[in-house]
Amino acid sequence: MPQEKEFVEIIQKNESILYKMMRLYADTKEDQKDLYQEIVYQLWKGFNTFRSDAKVSTWIYRIALNTALLHLKNKKRKGHKTSLAGIVLVAENYDPILEERIKTLYTSIKTLGEVDKGIIFLFLEGKKYEEIAAITGISASNVGTRMARIKEKLNKKIIKK
Repeated sequence: MPQEKEFVEIIQKNESILYKMMRLYADTKEDQKDLYQEIVYQLWKGFNTFRSDAKVSTWIYRIALNTALLHLKNKKRKGHKTSLAGIVLVAENYDPILEERIKTLYTSIKTLGEVDKGIIFLFLEGKKYEEIAAITGISASNVGTRMARIKEKLNKKIIKK
């Protein structure tokens, strides 16, 4: 029982990671709920093997990102596509201009490849290249190179709009 309680506390403390990941990798509310449940399930499966070598958040990011990528791969196999319309970020102090900019950014991010999406997501979460490398399994120098390319792609897409 103490293990379950510890797991629930960890999930509650890091729930924002899961919500952001599901919003980025799933389009519909139903898919978001499915992805959330799958991530929590995968975290629970791996909880006994978590060795505390890395920070808990790094472990959660790694599991969540890998689960989201697998979720996308399985969804593509099924051939189910949905619209990206209606993405809304909830904020206490609603600023329509900021909301539109965020929506534009998320729309542009969604056009990136799956791994690039994960890298920019982690970057926007304030992770350093070394942390991103640890989570994604690629080298820190490769993260830097990819980030430069991702930023260039996003700038071109946003400027076109």
